[in-house]
Amino acid sequence: MGSGKVTTGSAPFDFQGKHVTVAGLGVSGVPAAKVLHARGAIVTVVNDGDDARAREQAADLRALGITVRLGDGATLPEGTELIVTAPGWQPGKPLFQAAAEAGVPVWGDVELAWRLRGPDAAPWLAVTGTNGKTTTVRMLAAILEAAGLRTAAVGNIGVSLLDAVLGEETYDVLAVELSSYQLHWAPSLRAHSAAVLNLAPDHLDWHGSMEAYAADKGRIYEGNQIACVYNVADKATEDLVREADVEEGCRAVGFTLGTPGPSQLGVVDGILVDRAFVENRQKNAQELAEVSDVHPPVPHNIANALAAAALARAFGVPAQAVRDGLRAFRPDAHRIEHVADLDGVAYVDDSKATNTHAAQASLAAYESIVWIAGGLAKGATFDELVATSAKHLRAVVLIGADRALIREALARHAPEVPVVDLDRTDTGAMLQAVTEARRLAVAGDTVLLAPACASMDMFTNYNQRGDAFATAVRELRA
Repeated sequence: MGSGKVTTGSAPFDFQGKHVTVAGLGVSGVPAAKVLHARGAIVTVVNDGDDARAREQAADLRALGITVRLGDGATLPEGTELIVTAPGWQPGKPLFQAAAEAGVPVWGDVELAWRLRGPDAAPWLAVTGTNGKTTTVRMLAAILEAAGLRTAAVGNIGVSLLDAVLGEETYDVLAVELSSYQLHWAPSLRAHSAAVLNLAPDHLDWHGSMEAYAADKGRIYEGNQIACVYNVADKATEDLVREADVEEGCRAVGFTLGTPGPSQLGVVDGILVDRAFVENRQKNAQELAEVSDVHPPVPHNIANALAAAALARAFGVPAQAVRDGLRAFRPDAHRIEHVADLDGVAYVDDSKATNTHAAQASLAAYESIVWIAGGLAKGATFDELVATSAKHLRAVVLIGADRALIREALARHAPEVPVVDLDRTDTGAMLQAVTEARRLAVAGDTVLLAPACASMDMFTNYNQRGDAFATAVRELRA
């Protein structure tokens, strides 16, 4: 960890009369354009698409006096002094290449929100990682609320940071989920404390390489004041802490599912304990909660709880609030969600496991599994996932466009495991998959939907896929 003093604020930016280009409409572009316009900027919005939704949004902005250019997101508008981009726009787009040549800075919506914070704004406790971000941020918010703090879970979780920063409600602290896209475009963000939960290959088509992806995740540690929280089991997260330039006195704090060392949080005899934010951490530990207070108490979710607890403790939250917050928290739908028990078999919906890293954590949580998997692989390979998880598999039911990739990995690494390959993508496919899984399962098994793939080949999103699974289970029960 660097020892140089880093300022936690950003240079003030006077938008009055500035020519600002907003790249992209949608959930971040429209509010950004309105905020900038209200602050006196001369705003031009550019958008690649020119569909009905874009035209509707453009009409709304034009009514305010904002220029909107549909169907051309590649050309840099003349006179542009700043670009504010939607987080999903890739760095290699011609618009950004032109901006770099012209010396025009590029911000994301997170950077804009950070710059617009007032002098007495709430500090940010920030979370990123390949998997577990939303659950950890919501756990953190529940713990902060249990401590009597005014807070909100915001950012990539779906609640706009601009709304949180500029709204009428005041906060003591914000629990902020940040994606690698958002971090890429947030050069001056400086959190109170931050966590990287884990790192696994994801979005490499956007970032260009695993190194670039990790570097963008690591930006979350820059300028941290109190704690950089990392995963002891994932050395890459600790490496990012070592490379970060933080404020004097900021500490590296690890979380582990094993017995914690000094400056770590971990688990001892079913108890979550803190050896980081206690006096004489060489000898002392503080009990925070029981493993049974975490819902559900599966390994990767316990890790999420420890990361949330570490950030809360870095903010000075008492141990009892950690316990009370974890007890009150319930995960969002489609995240290792228990749907029903039928004939002694548990049916679990983890449709949110859209990549191999998330699916591996889910498969590790159960002893004997009939696994429902498949969908859009997004360039992923499945050998490591299957080799690691084979011992847990009673049988596998495959669905989706890229199921052959999983079938081939199973043939290489788990040839003895029965596989049912469903060659259909219609709406009845999930019912057939669950029916086949029920036929293969025996009492004590878990039928687990953990697809390791994206859903858009068959479903609108992972929520719809999980709903289809739950509906099929209910039909079988009826």
